Amino acid sequence: MDSRCTLKKNSDFRRLYSKGQSAVNPYVVVYCRRNREKVNRLGYTVSTKLGHAVVRNRVRRRLREIYRLNAHKFKPGYDIVVVARSRSVGASYQKLEAGFLNACGKLGLLEERL
Repeated sequence: MDSRCTLKKNSDFRRLYSKGQSAVNPYVVVYCRRNREKVNRLGYTVSTKLGHAVVRNRVRRRLREIYRLNAHKFKPGYDIVVVARSRSVGASYQKLEAGFLNACGKLGLLEERL
């Protein structure tokens, strides 16, 4: 993922929290909203409540890798914020991936494949 395809500004995150759609499961909360670009922009939020820096960075790396491997399944043109929940720390990679894709499916971010 290019550095220009990430959300960094606090205003972008706040706009998605207030005006975006959301989907929840035990591992993540996903917020999304259409943008005016042809690429998806992602941002990740991992609270200090989840643990020390090593734990938070591990969760963030896993979420980034899950998106990277499944990026071809996503419709282009969305801003997406992924908020890790406390169960994501102890979850296996497969459960975290299934939870993330399930939440994205609820929001209609995944392309329909026949």
